Amino acid sequence: MAATSFGPVPGAALADSATGTAHRHHAPAGKKHAASGAAEQAPGQTQTPVRTRGRARRRGGAGGLQARSDENVAVTGHRFVSHNADTVVARAFMEQQVPGTNILRSLQMVPGVNYSSTDALGIDTWGANLYVRGFFMDQLGVTLDGIPLNDQSYSNLNGVNVADAAIPDDIARESVSQGAGAVQLPSNTNLGGTLQFWTRDPTDKMGGKITQGFGSYKMEHSYFRFDSGILNPSGTKFFVAYDRNYEEKYSSPSPDFQQGVDAKLIQPLGQRGTMTAFFNWSNAQAWNYPDLSLDILQNVGWRTRAFYPNYAGAYAAAQWNWICDTGSSPAASCTGGAGTINPTTGQPFALRGPNQVPNGWQNTAEGAGVAYYDGGQQSIDYVGGLNFDITLNERLRWLSTLYGHSDTQYTTYGDPFMGSTTGAPLSEQVWQPRQERYGFTTALDYTLARHHINAGFWYENNNQAEAQYWYNEPVLGQGLPLETIGPYDTYGPAFAQAYGFQWSTNTFQAHVMDTWRLMPTLTLEYGFKSLLQTTSGGAYYGNADVYGTADLPNGSMTSANGFLPHVNLDWHPRPQHDLYVDIAENMRPFTVAPTGGATSPWAVTGQSIFKGLQHSLSPERDWTFLLGYRYTSPYLIVATDGYYTYISHRLLSASVGSLNNPLTSVVDTRVATMYGADISATLTPVRGLTIYNSFSYNHFTWGAHTQIQDGNGNYDDIYGNVMDGYPKFMYKAMASYTFHGFTAHIDANYLSKRYFSILNDTWIPSYWLVNGGVRYQFGNFRFFKNVTADFNIYNLNNTKYIAMMGENGFPVTGDYQSFERGSVRELFGTISTEF
Repeated sequence: MAATSFGPVPGAALADSATGTAHRHHAPAGKKHAASGAAEQAPGQTQTPVRTRGRARRRGGAGGLQARSDENVAVTGHRFVSHNADTVVARAFMEQQVPGTNILRSLQMVPGVNYSSTDALGIDTWGANLYVRGFFMDQLGVTLDGIPLNDQSYSNLNGVNVADAAIPDDIARESVSQGAGAVQLPSNTNLGGTLQFWTRDPTDKMGGKITQGFGSYKMEHSYFRFDSGILNPSGTKFFVAYDRNYEEKYSSPSPDFQQGVDAKLIQPLGQRGTMTAFFNWSNAQAWNYPDLSLDILQNVGWRTRAFYPNYAGAYAAAQWNWICDTGSSPAASCTGGAGTINPTTGQPFALRGPNQVPNGWQNTAEGAGVAYYDGGQQSIDYVGGLNFDITLNERLRWLSTLYGHSDTQYTTYGDPFMGSTTGAPLSEQVWQPRQERYGFTTALDYTLARHHINAGFWYENNNQAEAQYWYNEPVLGQGLPLETIGPYDTYGPAFAQAYGFQWSTNTFQAHVMDTWRLMPTLTLEYGFKSLLQTTSGGAYYGNADVYGTADLPNGSMTSANGFLPHVNLDWHPRPQHDLYVDIAENMRPFTVAPTGGATSPWAVTGQSIFKGLQHSLSPERDWTFLLGYRYTSPYLIVATDGYYTYISHRLLSASVGSLNNPLTSVVDTRVATMYGADISATLTPVRGLTIYNSFSYNHFTWGAHTQIQDGNGNYDDIYGNVMDGYPKFMYKAMASYTFHGFTAHIDANYLSKRYFSILNDTWIPSYWLVNGGVRYQFGNFRFFKNVTADFNIYNLNNTKYIAMMGENGFPVTGDYQSFERGSVRELFGTISTEF
């Protein structure tokens, strides 16, 4: 496909990139999704000796918080049940997804929500993103059974993706608040809404469930759950579950693999209380799809693939980088090169075989970096919590949660721009993020006349660390290459280190909220929260050969706001009619990330820049105003709302300084505004048939004159430009029909074009994505109950489309290797039974 169909690519910028051959011998930026608002220079224009795969991830309840009583409605008749600014996604809709799919995908039909992933199941979180009304997944408040999950983005240091915290089959329901979210929800990431997930309780009767699925590209899904039933007169019961998911790439045999264990125990405490214990272990291993650019699509095509398991091909491409890529128009192969010096050792490379790249790669700005031998990640997570819900008297209730979370990650890729000490022309670059979070929430609910008062407190300590290393790959023919999931020290310990960081973060949040029923038809909810977060630490090691200085950022930063108000008015002027107003202010404290391009004060290239930010930088804040109306009847549900958000101090990661001495810093954009509207309608004309449609509009613009450098030495004003990565228009449609044991469904999503560059001179075109499926419930057969078969088709029309955008940051102008293709058409079949 021609690049022009994706919006114009400034020729000068690409031409300059093509001539920057010296810089293409460095590792490309960003194996971490660019943090909220991260901007990147065009490829080949950064001046650091090694461009690290920067952790930049793009834009970028409390005390056993219970669902409102309004949310505890029967949800079998409709796929979405809404109240006020909240939308509850019913289990009926979740079961339309392919079993084992990332639970975030089940939000894709909610108005204003955009979820996309490079693989159909969403296992590879590097290639997955979620927006809620213009706010990215690191700007939302997220909880699971009252445990704060915080940042949902890839390889972050402040939370865990819900897909790594609970088995999707064990999620009972989920709620999306597209207002500002309740003040009692514990979160240090919430700027634009909340997501709450609840796991299914153990059943009162002993039993279980078995699910087995198969699909395209050797996909396999296995799930087993055992429920103990009530064990004793006190009411003790538990469940334990295991799932396993495997799928290969549509473009290569490299796999995604995930397995997990859930366990939940409920222990009544007499007649007035309950203790609930929850535990999850998860291990995810994913090989990534290659990052693409407009340049790569034009010169190489849509099916660009990594070399794995073709180590000889990756070896040849790395040799081509060192030997052939020396002019403005290199050929796809060349001869010679004997004696070429490996900068790592000062000795000649161990050359083996040809010096070549696949045809077309030589015409791109990325060269040997179009794709690598492999790239991916492994994560190991443990999440556990205790919830207490105790009625102290007829008016007073105590809710508390104790929790812990441990996360170990390895993110890697085969680096053709750094030679090994073995003599091989490539190495394995490995990031090692770690975090351990422990905390508690506690709250009191008090009912007095027409007032329902909730007051509580949240505390969390997070010990975070990250280091980045290079490990040896073998000379071709002298051993098996390393794999992206490890082990990495097969050929000795790491021979080089780029950086080492360590932090300690303490978060404190207190809230008071009153729900006042002014009249039977009118409820006022008002309150506020106070949020304080302190982070200390930073770099304990910096490699001057990588960053030009060993003096990387270290120090403390504090984010604080003592009064973040929230007001909600809910009026039912007549039966079936609901009119509501939601107004709130939120703040997101500073995040941590190592040097390399993320939107974090510690990600800047130098201690002097960091010290300046300590005195000048303000945390991100916003005010959100929402007005909505909903009509509900047995045959028709219509909902519409409009919103306006005033955003203060949105941060961008950008270059400052001169072209010859660029430095990465964090820029305060001061002001941005966003407004939009959603409308949806659910029609049930006859029994069993449901038709759903929704339309969303969003308009985000930068509202202050802010200058950022584009990598060519030019400073550009972003004032008036539209936010990148999120569509202005979305249309969603779904139809579902059930007759006796048979159910068929089809859904469609339309996304308008999405701007790719911050200056809006390149964009990704619009697309339609259609999915469908059928289910048949056979009923009971001897010991087997509710035997069910499902068949699903993902991407029914086999659309070629871009899913993930900005995983390495967004370019200020022009092109950049920072988006990924969505999955091709895939077929899945599943059979399940209970017992």
